[in-house]
Order: sequence, then C-alpha cells, then structure tokens
Amino acid sequence: MSGQHDKTSVAAISILASGGMAAAKFVVGIAIGSLALISEALHSSIDLVATIITWAVVRVSDRPADDEHHYGHGKLESISALGVTAMLYVLAGGILVEAYSRLREGTPPPTISAVPFVVLVIDIVVNLWRARALHRAARETRSEALAADALHFASDVMGSCAVIAGLILAAFGFWWGDAAAAGAVAVMIAALGLRMASSTVQTLVDRAPEGAQEKATAAIRGVPGVIDVERLRVRMVGATTFIDSIVNVPRTYPIDRVEAIKRNAEAAVSKAFGDADLSFTAVPVARNNETVRDRIMVIARNSGLAIHHVTVHDLGTAQNLGAKLIVSIDLEVDADMQLEAAHDVANTLERNIQEEFGEDVEVDVHIEPLEPELPFGVDAAPERVQTIASALTEYAAGGEIHDIHNVRVRNTDAGEIVNFHCRATPSMSVIRVHEHVDAIERRLRRAFPSVKRVISHAEPPRT
Repeated sequence: MSGQHDKTSVAAISILASGGMAAAKFVVGIAIGSLALISEALHSSIDLVATIITWAVVRVSDRPADDEHHYGHGKLESISALGVTAMLYVLAGGILVEAYSRLREGTPPPTISAVPFVVLVIDIVVNLWRARALHRAARETRSEALAADALHFASDVMGSCAVIAGLILAAFGFWWGDAAAAGAVAVMIAALGLRMASSTVQTLVDRAPEGAQEKATAAIRGVPGVIDVERLRVRMVGATTFIDSIVNVPRTYPIDRVEAIKRNAEAAVSKAFGDADLSFTAVPVARNNETVRDRIMVIARNSGLAIHHVTVHDLGTAQNLGAKLIVSIDLEVDADMQLEAAHDVANTLERNIQEEFGEDVEVDVHIEPLEPELPFGVDAAPERVQTIASALTEYAAGGEIHDIHNVRVRNTDAGEIVNFHCRATPSMSVIRVHEHVDAIERRLRRAFPSVKRVISHAEPPRT
C-alpha cells in the first residue's frame, strides 16, 4: 500500500503544479502575443489533463486481481498513457498549423518584457523538480503512467528553453523567432508522443521486457532439482512481471519434492524481479544417470503398484557383456484379490518392463499380499517385555550386534509386535547388518510363536 500512496501523492502534487504553471504561461502568452508561449501553455494544459488521468488511474491500477481481472488492473496505466499520447499529437498538429500560418503571413513579433522570462525560468525549475520526483516514484513503483508523466515534464523543460530562444530572437528583431519556437515546441511534443506510443504499445501487445526471459530462465535453472527450462514466457501487467514456465524435473522425484522445487523457483524469480507471479508447470523427464531400478520403480509407480526387493542381474559372457537383463520383483496386491486377477496385474507389469528394456529382458514377479496396517494394540506387561528383551540380548551375545535397548512389545489381535533398537560397528555394510539382525529376529519368532512381527532399528555406537 505504501507504493500506491507514493504514486498517488506524487501525482496529486503534479496536478497542482501543472495547473498553476499552465495558467501563468497562458495569461502571459496572450498578453504579449507569443504563439510559442501559448503553445507551451497548451502543452502544460495537456500535462494537467494527463496528471489528472494518472492520479485517477494509479488509484485503481494497484488493486489486486479479482474474478473479472485475473491479471490485476495494471494495464489501465498503459491505456491512460496511450490516451495522453493521442492528445499530444492533436496539440502538436494544431501548433504546427498555426506556426506555419504566422510564418506565411508575417505576423508581428510579440511584445518583449522581463515577465515571460521570469515565468519560463520558474516553469523550468518546477518541471525539473517534479520530473525528478515522478521519475524516482516511477522507478520505485514500476509505474508506466508515472514514467510517462515524468517524460512529459522533462520535455516541458526543453520546450520552455525553445520559447526563451524564440523570445530572444524576437527581441533582436527576428520577427519569425516566436513562430519558429512554436514549431520547435510542436516537434518536441510529437517526438515525445512517438516515444510514449512506442513504449505503451509494446506493453499492450505483451512484448517481453528486454533481458527478462534470460533473467527468469537463469533464476529457475539455478534451483536445485531443475533439469532444464523447456519454455518460458514473460509479460508485464503494470508493475507485476508475469512468468509462464514449463520446467523439466526428474521423473523419479515424488510429488512433494516437485512442489518444493516449485516453491523455490517462485522465490528465485521474486528475488530477481521483485513483484513477480510465476506459473510453474513441471514435466517429469528421464535423466541420463537413471539406473535400471529407477526406471522400474517409475513404471510401477505410474501403474499405481507397490513393489519392493527389486533385483537386477546383468547376465553376459566375457565376449558379450550385458547380453541379458534379469529382473526380479516382489509385487504386493490386495490379500483378498483372486489369483487370476493378481496374475493379470503381474503380467501387465512384466509387459511394461519389457516395453521399456526390450523383449529379451527376463522378468520374474513374486506376488505377495499387501502388508496390512498394524492392528490396534496395547502395551504388553512389563514382565513380558523384560522376558523378550532378555531373549534378544542372549541371541545377540558374542555377535557383531550388541546393546539391545528400547525394547517394546504390543499385544494385537494378530499377535505380538516387537520393536527394538541395537548397535553395530559403524564400518559394517548395510547388508551385513541386515543379515545379523535378521538372524536374531528369526530366532525370536521361533522361540516365541505368538510374536507376529519384529521391527528392528540398527544404529552406530554412541560417541
């Protein structure tokens, strides 16, 4: 809201300045008969109209998007700038016609005194002040309407200088000096209008700001997890930079990680552009470093299947390495599913894998019931927990697994569920730890048939 307050305050001050200086120049121009001064007064009058329009527009251009204006109201600033441009061209044409008429008919020069020079010097000082203030506010708020207004007042300085030059020529007896100065003012107004029209039209036709596409692409590519930016479009609506992007991300990433990439990309473009609105479309693609297992997991996930224990063997000879690919998979299906339906699911998975790797790949799918959620249970009695904890400690004695701790036992309708923590040498491989822990778990189930499941957690020794 502070940016909007700055814009409206500066625009309101400009209205008062434009009105006062326009009236002063018009009165003095009529009094001395100076077409150049009258032209500048009319130019300032157009500026007054422009500032009133600007003041009204900036009050609504910063309103947020609504049900009817999905991109906000920023384009109102461009439309207002285009309207002011049209008025400038009308004014420039009228001044040129009158200046030509006076040059052709030899109109007497204006009456020269100190008054018009004082008015013009004051006008130059006022215009320099408000052009600087408007330019600073336009840069801070990225307002196209204020930028156009600043350009008006900067051009008024050149116009006032041209009028002073014309009056000096008239004072030295060159009768055509005032009309020539009026023509120069008209040319400056037309040049200003052309510059404004070019900038405004480019905004209205959604031309991307210079360098914005490269800047946005670099910001998004710098986000970890982004493989490439497939397509990116940029357009300005008022002070907001709207960016539409299609971004390649690894197809092995889960949805929540892709969402994190999107949030990081939004933060990156906001840092680069300030007020930015990013549309992020993620396209999952295969990376060059994907393993066979990665690709199989993607196939299963795309089919909505739960698989585990994926093993891959590359069978070949010394002369023909990689001659045959052998894949083994554990496929989990609903425990109540009929065998025929489960077999169809397994066959479909096998065909999808063969389509990915070729018909020569050998796929073995082991069908097993989907592990149900653990049933509701209650903690076992402390005596029972102590008995099982002692047994676990005994089974681990003398082996590479030690320090059995945090033992928990819960009674459920399906049987007892045992959880425990243990420690192992930090340099042991995961497979070796798993083998030792698995041996302990099997001994426990044999000794206690009521134990339905054993869940262990191995960790390195405390330092």
